[in-house]
Amino acid sequence: CQAILLGHVPFLLLLLLHVVIARPFFPLPSKTSNEEKKPIQTFRPYNIAHRGSNGEIPEETSAAYLRAIEEGADFIETDILASKDGALICFHDVTLDDTTDISGRKEFANRRRTYEVEWANVTGWFVVDFTLEELKTLKVKQRYSFRDQQYNGKFSIITFEEFISVALDASRTVGIYPEIKDPVFINKHVKWADGKKFEDKFVDTLLKYGYRGQYMSENWLKQPLFIQSFAPSSLVHVSNLTDSPKIFLIDDTTVRTQDTNQSYWEITSDDYLAYISNYVVGLGPWKDTIVPVAKNYLLEPTDLVARAHAHNLQVHPYTYRNENQFLHFDFHQDPYAEFDFWINTMGVDGLFTDFAGSVHKYQELKSPHPKDATANSLLVKIAQLIAAYEGH
Repeated sequence: CQAILLGHVPFLLLLLLHVVIARPFFPLPSKTSNEEKKPIQTFRPYNIAHRGSNGEIPEETSAAYLRAIEEGADFIETDILASKDGALICFHDVTLDDTTDISGRKEFANRRRTYEVEWANVTGWFVVDFTLEELKTLKVKQRYSFRDQQYNGKFSIITFEEFISVALDASRTVGIYPEIKDPVFINKHVKWADGKKFEDKFVDTLLKYGYRGQYMSENWLKQPLFIQSFAPSSLVHVSNLTDSPKIFLIDDTTVRTQDTNQSYWEITSDDYLAYISNYVVGLGPWKDTIVPVAKNYLLEPTDLVARAHAHNLQVHPYTYRNENQFLHFDFHQDPYAEFDFWINTMGVDGLFTDFAGSVHKYQELKSPHPKDATANSLLVKIAQLIAAYEGH
């Protein structure tokens, strides 16, 4: 496979090459690179590119991730599912309907099914009914009609390994933030010959490419990683397989956990936060559960951030989007005002955003990289010492 340094490939060149040659051209990630790269910033809240820069480019595609890196994301975030033949892929929905051209593919018309997904019956074309080879023939499209449609049909679904290659081949240190997506559903419909579970295969892939080490450890700083899931039992399971930091995702107040059937109120209680803090370093809540909303205006904030911090848990809410459809009236159609509220008033530790470039520009205005690199290095060393102490 021809070696290509993706970190040095301009986005427009990537697009042109993909259209012209119409084949995957990512090398698998290097496991032996000793290249010194600019380190990830750790002095301000993390800029987490939600499914890449999907406000501009169709989600979970190589181009969306490259764009996010170009725009200054600290982490690129993805959702991991499994194909019929057990390949791990980057895709958000268990169905292909909303973000691919599957509905126009006559050869797959008879693959529509109805399955139970997270307590409800869902009908569509399911990822688990297609091999990786078949999935690779599909083209991805933008989820929202009010976003740029010019890239529809230009990119394919990528594998977990291809996603990792985008991060490792970047010209600076870029973290990855993969989700163990719908593990109950995947484990029910996909079986591996070696008897392993979806979660095992997920961790095996990370370990294969050197992702290991506690938060702020030397290895973590070289290859930053957060493992995320809405399923607490999956997070407990993978805690026995890897010491990499994990984030417990929290859905809306009406949604119960897919694996343990617990309510929002149960999993955000102090007792539960004390329990889950043995396995995770943070929470990833839907932002409107932290600060409730009525008639598109913010209500009184809850104390979830303060209580999470009291349990030494970070808080990385989702999802920050620039469009007026998603901005509450309090922010006067200004995404910077929303970032400012969540970072400086609510005190969160990271933001999942569809617009990594906007978050980066805001942070560079408000809290630019320290000119004194030595002082920043000292802060990193202090954080490493604390992490090492807490690991004993």
